[in-house]
Amino acid sequence: KPGEQKHPKEPSSLQCMHLAVVACGDRLEETLIMLKSAVLFSNRRLCFHIFAEDSLKPEFEKKLKEWPSSYTKKFESSIYPITFSVGNAQEWKKLFKPCAAQRLFLPVILKDVDSLLYVDTDVLFLRPIDDIWHLLQEFNSTQLAAMAPEHEIPKIGWYSRFARHPYYGTTGLNSGVMLMNLTRIRSAQFKNSMIPGGLTWEEMLYPLYQKYKNYITWGDQDLLNIIFYFNPECLYVFPCQWNYRPDHCMYGSNCRGAEEEGVSILHGNRGVYHDDKQPTFKALYEVIRDFPFEDNLFQSLYYPLQSKFLDTVHTLCGRIPQVFLKQIEKTMKKVYENRVIVYLGANHRY
Repeated sequence: KPGEQKHPKEPSSLQCMHLAVVACGDRLEETLIMLKSAVLFSNRRLCFHIFAEDSLKPEFEKKLKEWPSSYTKKFESSIYPITFSVGNAQEWKKLFKPCAAQRLFLPVILKDVDSLLYVDTDVLFLRPIDDIWHLLQEFNSTQLAAMAPEHEIPKIGWYSRFARHPYYGTTGLNSGVMLMNLTRIRSAQFKNSMIPGGLTWEEMLYPLYQKYKNYITWGDQDLLNIIFYFNPECLYVFPCQWNYRPDHCMYGSNCRGAEEEGVSILHGNRGVYHDDKQPTFKALYEVIRDFPFEDNLFQSLYYPLQSKFLDTVHTLCGRIPQVFLKQIEKTMKKVYENRVIVYLGANHRY
């Protein structure tokens, strides 16, 4: 069975890249824009696993069906209710943000899924998911999850200044983009601060929460930091351009990977898509939201972005537009070149 393989093999082109998201409250539109960015730029087939409150389920189904068939054929979607397998469901549901703790239970719920990319609703893909999916092949034999650091600079990082619990590394981890080998997570024994021996993932979650609940600020992200503090060999750390947040530019540019390669995944935390504090992030969100599916990517996405960015140069993030545009430009060139090759090839045959 694929769910029992011990080492991830390169999936065939027929298999899915699994993407999970948890949406509660007013996160319907944000989640749909995230899924849209995934479909716009990815090459291989996607499987969406959407965990949502019951009231949102019909809305998701309706909106996804409205997308043109040229895009709906690129993915399949499953919508699940919010469920917690251990402990008090109401307590988990209220932890930090509504339903955010659901992500901790993905290895338990999605028993037949081997590997998975989890993202927060406020994430936008600026290049194919295929590229982060390939990082699964870079895991060594003990690694079972991948995340980016919470900060690049310890002296201004949150964890290094304020955390009252153990956390990973020098600046902690941000869990908004998390690549997981679920097969390995399900079979691993995790070291912990509660018993001398190891615990399985599911056995560990509730006791861990009970032990640290009075010390954690960021809910499930803090619990993940505690887990990987005790099990650092289990984590693959990917660089900041795969989880690029306002913190990476609002105090001055501090994500070297993004300066060199461009932003790969944008994470608009702090609600920046919906206020005017970081207009560069808001511009990207609005342009992807408003992009008509069947239109030309250069005309209806890239050029509007460039002109919107001109209005953001008064901010520190707005002074480095190339960081936000580099990967989009690269991805669009590839799409364009592929279409030209297909077109020329088709003409050549007649």
